[in-house]
Amino acid sequence: MSVAEESVLTQDVFEDLARSAIRAEEALRLEFVNGKLGVKAVPDGDHGRIIAWLTQICMQADPSRWLFGEQGLRIESYRRGNARPDASLAPMETFAGQGEWADPDGVLMVVEVTSYDEDTDRRDRVEKPRAYAESGIPVYLLIDRDTCEVKVHSQPDGVRYEQVITVPYGKTVTLPEPVGIELDTEPLKNWTR
Repeated sequence: MSVAEESVLTQDVFEDLARSAIRAEEALRLEFVNGKLGVKAVPDGDHGRIIAWLTQICMQADPSRWLFGEQGLRIESYRRGNARPDASLAPMETFAGQGEWADPDGVLMVVEVTSYDEDTDRRDRVEKPRAYAESGIPVYLLIDRDTCEVKVHSQPDGVRYEQVITVPYGKTVTLPEPVGIELDTEPLKNWTR
């Protein structure tokens, strides 16, 4: 058991630790979800290409919004957690002046692209959907490179997302309002091992 698991980790201690990790020679991407300290894998080239592809689609749909990569968010009930989604769709000025860990108010959608690591199942498929729903983020888009599926979580009720639509790569899926985009997932086949 690690020191972080044995002691109580407060929000302030986590944020100090996260700032220290960023200054380290090998940058770590730390998160604090569901009361647990986690390390997120550094993205690979295909991961980055997926985010670029999605950014282009979001900008074409509404140029007043941006898909912000790696913006830290305070999530979960009463903001007891910190997550760094792969991307957050929000109006352009949403995060101005907020710093490294922003309030999720105004975020229309968060995006996670699975990494090829052992924590993906727990982190991206279990803990984050619950945490994002608790935070009231309207849409959670999971691009699952392990299963070659896209999952669109919507209608947060403060505990979970009431609707989850799963489609295999190659199908078109609707990202519901407030996002309002039809997403053709065919290109994702090019960026999955």
